[in-house]
Amino acid sequence: MIDTKAIEEHIRGILIALGDDPEREGLKDTPKRVAKMYEEVFEGMNYSNHEIAEMFGKTFEEGFENIDPDRVVVVKDIDIFSYCEHHIALMYDMKANVAYIPKGRVIGLSKIARICDMVAKRLQLQEKIGSDIADVISEITGSDDVAVTIEACHSCVSARGIKKENVRTFTAELRGRFKNEPALQLYLK
Repeated sequence: MIDTKAIEEHIRGILIALGDDPEREGLKDTPKRVAKMYEEVFEGMNYSNHEIAEMFGKTFEEGFENIDPDRVVVVKDIDIFSYCEHHIALMYDMKANVAYIPKGRVIGLSKIARICDMVAKRLQLQEKIGSDIADVISEITGSDDVAVTIEACHSCVSARGIKKENVRTFTAELRGRFKNEPALQLYLK
């Protein structure tokens, strides 16, 4: 679990290390606010992929027993955000696309967005977000045919270092038929 008291203490120390006074009016409650924010934006760190799959694992099987093996379910443009593990910098303006081929059951569409949100609420890399989403979707649906694409901006590129605005990073996690059949990849564009 996230230790908010420890976060408060460390943020206070960071403010002092930056040369500011954590007791001044504008900063007095900052450690508590940051700790509360971290508890929210890093909520996914409290759960394994398996636990997320259990949390959002409701599927529907009735009427899907003999589903067409070429039917594809795609949810596009899911807004998410995350923080990179290298700089704890915001990954923003993220759009995730998730696709799978059902194997006798489907997952509720809102659950796919919830999975994306929870997986993104961790310190990690964009590539890992896509992989983790695919793992969870595969576990819930029983399908090996899963694809996740993510496009995002990274503040570690736009606000520091090279300082290049409008640079977007695209990642693709393609599994099963999505990896081997390029025609299926068209659903993700």
